[in-house]
Amino acid sequence: MRLVIARCSVDYVGKLTAHLPMAPRLILIKADSSVSIHADDRAFKPLNWMNPPCKLREEEGTWTVTHGKTGEKLVLTMEEILHDSSHELGVDPGLVKDGVEAHLQELLAEHITTLGAGWTLVRREYMTAIGPVDILCRDHTGASVAVELKRRANIDAVEQLTRYLELMNRDPLLAPVSGILAAQAIVPQARTLAEDRGIRCVTLDYDELRGIERTDTLF
Repeated sequence: MRLVIARCSVDYVGKLTAHLPMAPRLILIKADSSVSIHADDRAFKPLNWMNPPCKLREEEGTWTVTHGKTGEKLVLTMEEILHDSSHELGVDPGLVKDGVEAHLQELLAEHITTLGAGWTLVRREYMTAIGPVDILCRDHTGASVAVELKRRANIDAVEQLTRYLELMNRDPLLAPVSGILAAQAIVPQARTLAEDRGIRCVTLDYDELRGIERTDTLF
């Protein structure tokens, strides 16, 4: 992990264009080659980023990050580098979910057609630059769907899934990606916000899913 604090401006050049004016920013360059640009006022959500695979070229006054598949670029105009350090973090053990939530993920992955006939599992814990999506699957048309699982889903869960969707929809190999918020209970405010953002809400019956599991293993 390389951490750089610099006064810089950032231009995104691709299907869309975006500009961040000159200001002090934190630049994270991860071992997977991803690059993200952060400010001091947005929690952990980056201002802009480039998913792997990508390549960083450093020249005097200009850093260029190029995506290896799409050719899209982040161009950083560097006025002053205030800090530059690298740290070896090793292999991360990942998020350890509580027993019920972890089992919900396992059960739903095994019985992904609970979400719809003809649906297929891509993988559990699909890794993104900002963390793992609980389940990535495809619906009956083959379209990508990201599923966020909670025992009790609140507005924070909607915001979390929104960030994943925003990131994943910039990957041409996945886009378009829709979202499902799946939980044993979804608070009304979270349901309203999710549906306003086009995220489908699904209430899971843990006992029923466990019953599906037992039926499959009786004989």
